[in-house]
Amino acid sequence: MALNGARPSGPILIGFAEALAGPESALSLLAAGLPVAAFTRRGARPALRRHPQVDIHGLTAPEHDAAAAVEELRALARSLGAVALMALDDSAVWLCDRAAEGLGLPVIGATGEQAELALDKRRQIELARAAGLPVPQTHVFAAAEEALALDVFPLVLKPALALEEHDGRLGKGSAKVCADRDELSAAVAGWKGTGPILSQPWIAGTGEGLFGFAADGETLHWSAHRRLRMVNPQGSGSSACASAVPDPALVAGGARMMAAAGWHGLFMLEFLRDRSGAPWFMELNGRTWGSLALARRLGLEYPAWAALDKLGIAAPPAVTPKAHDGRELVCRHLGREILHTLSVLRGPRSAALEEWPSRWETVRAVARVRRAERWYNWSPRHPGIFLDDTLQTVLAAAPRRSR
Repeated sequence: MALNGARPSGPILIGFAEALAGPESALSLLAAGLPVAAFTRRGARPALRRHPQVDIHGLTAPEHDAAAAVEELRALARSLGAVALMALDDSAVWLCDRAAEGLGLPVIGATGEQAELALDKRRQIELARAAGLPVPQTHVFAAAEEALALDVFPLVLKPALALEEHDGRLGKGSAKVCADRDELSAAVAGWKGTGPILSQPWIAGTGEGLFGFAADGETLHWSAHRRLRMVNPQGSGSSACASAVPDPALVAGGARMMAAAGWHGLFMLEFLRDRSGAPWFMELNGRTWGSLALARRLGLEYPAWAALDKLGIAAPPAVTPKAHDGRELVCRHLGREILHTLSVLRGPRSAALEEWPSRWETVRAVARVRRAERWYNWSPRHPGIFLDDTLQTVLAAAPRRSR
């Protein structure tokens, strides 16, 4: 999807470069003829630095000084003559939204009320329920200590906000599965967040993603995947996923939800399908997502479409996902597959996780490589990105002492 001579005068500034979606997002933009620069947390070594056409620039991490990160991103955009900002993860959604206020540059992604929606699971749940999507019973608490009143198990505690700004720093919490009151008490005692918290029933099942592009009240280019393996079987991003036919009922509900939100641009709706086959809404991601490699292998260039649309160069084309002889397409992340194996070998961390993958079956499944499978972040012209990303993924998960 070349630009036929129409080329921006400056780069699209994307970040954070170390985000899981970093390499694939950059490759999508470059394939469309769009120049790219990237920002990273100062001191990080993102695999994207291996691409000769992408200059990487360090910023103060917003987890250390949020205000400094905003000002540095503004200064960087001005110095590069950037034509737009593009967020690749939740921290960057927050950062780009605030930096854009003093720049006058378009943001390829969520801004303003949509950025608030993308970072607030309470509002997402309200919209999803109003749109007729199935939502688990959810309790909202102002602080973690209030969750001690819960008495129905197993359950999962989640931060209501994807990010919190506290004392000038950005922070994020993580979900905790609790099988009984003892595990709940331990989770609350160790809770690091200071903001609101959600509680939902713990649902065993398979994660699914539903993806699309919204414009002028319409949703286009629906696609879907199901998770084959998660980095942590307790619940996390996928290490391997497979293409799927979008569920018509979820597509209809998702279209109503995005229209009610006034959404414009790419998005991901995350679901969990339980053992009975019932789907449950989990969250909305208002930026590029980790399994972008699968969409791109199907010919769905969501990042490039969003950029071309935002810059007024071209509307998303009418395309159909590539066929693969009627079979699902499997895409895997090598570094995350290694972490998945280690997580399974380590064993469950909660008594609620009664169904744990077989260690032997996991090793065998991860070690088996089929010719038709594809890999995240693989480019035959730039193999260093794939190799470095694998190494960085494994090292980032290593205990600090071993590093």
